Amino acid sequence: MRLKARVTVGAATAALLPTLLLGAVGCSSKDAPTAGKAPDPKGSAPAGSPAVSPSGAPSGSAAPKAAAGKLARSALEQGDLPGYQVSAQGKNPNAPAGQPQADRKACQPLADVMGDEPDPAARETVNRGIGSQKQIGLAVSASVSSYTESDAKALIARLRDAVAACGTGFSATVGKQSGNYRDVRAAEYRTTGDESVSWTTTAAAQGVSAQVHMVVVRQGATVVRLMALNVAGSQQKAQVPHEVADKQLEKVRSAG
Repeated sequence: MRLKARVTVGAATAALLPTLLLGAVGCSSKDAPTAGKAPDPKGSAPAGSPAVSPSGAPSGSAAPKAAAGKLARSALEQGDLPGYQVSAQGKNPNAPAGQPQADRKACQPLADVMGDEPDPAARETVNRGIGSQKQIGLAVSASVSSYTESDAKALIARLRDAVAACGTGFSATVGKQSGNYRDVRAAEYRTTGDESVSWTTTAAAQGVSAQVHMVVVRQGATVVRLMALNVAGSQQKAQVPHEVADKQLEKVRSAG
């Protein structure tokens, strides 16, 4: 699968760009995936199968098959969004696994949300990569994660505080790779969820940079994480399309 705009995303860049977005970078804006053939990367699960923890076992003692099934039903699928290609390949297989570590404690929630899970309190997460056929080069990642409702509320509060505290930026490391996030700015963004937080930042490492737009939404005890960048040009601004956010939240409500 290829985008019309040729883009090379190396392993070093995988550490600094939101890891889930890198799967969307590989998707074509022209060719739809064959049904049932989308790859299942580490840390994500295709629709119809239980979400699993990185260890391969359902996380939590009662991680309930019903809850896992509900989360899978909440995830976007090919055909849900006309004009977009949806893939279960939610992250680049070359991207390091795990949660990035920030160099500033106040910014750790922002580093966490760039990793495999929105934060360590997530019970289950299902990831999707989305390529736009309308705006060539626009790559979007969508994930849904299950929480207790109190943990979900706490995550949104921590992210709001971190956005306010980290305007000058921070660096983050995952594995042996690191990158910088500059100019963290709160962004206005309308959603239909219970509450949300949105911001923009520029990710950079080894001479490669990209402007990133992040939206995290709480719907009850479910957290939706949306990230967008434009791989056709590193300096082109990207925004999570509202139709993507609205459809993802609609599926969360329907599954719940």
